Amino acid sequence: MNISANDLRRGDVILIDKQLYVCHKTERRVMGRKAAFVQAILKNVRDGAQKDMKLGSSESLEKVDIVEKNVQFLYKDGNSFHFMDNESYEQFELDNDSVGDNGPFLSDGMALRIAFYEETPISLKLPTSMDFEVVEADPSIKGATASAQYKNAKLDNGVDVKVPDFVNVGDRVRINTETREYQERVKK
Repeated sequence: MNISANDLRRGDVILIDKQLYVCHKTERRVMGRKAAFVQAILKNVRDGAQKDMKLGSSESLEKVDIVEKNVQFLYKDGNSFHFMDNESYEQFELDNDSVGDNGPFLSDGMALRIAFYEETPISLKLPTSMDFEVVEADPSIKGATASAQYKNAKLDNGVDVKVPDFVNVGDRVRINTETREYQERVKK
């Protein structure tokens, strides 16, 4: 199936020069009066090499057919992440490179979806948003109320994010797992 570069999303698997790539990040850009384009970071499924590509927004890409399966994350063992297929109960593992920067967001027993291409797991999809506890946060900035102020914070999964000034240690916050950005404070 062909899609335009403008429709390329994180987690999509495309075929370029007979190589499979998983899209890790896309950004739409317009430079002055020039034509709009899509800046994409792609990861080669076979060797794990990253490729930074500039694509014309109307450029056609071949999106491959993948099968998504519901799985459960079991545990992490060294450099391997272990999962179980919810239908067949078969267990399989992915290495750190395959999981990428999604590793800190995985918790034991978590349900998620993994994309397979010809029985090979190639990418995982986390829930769109997840809740975490703030374990470290910079002190509040006094007197700076003219505009929204953000400060650095560390979540209980080890990920660093920017949060509004009113968020404190011990608060639970909702994070967008695709953009890694703060969404809202969650009531306990």
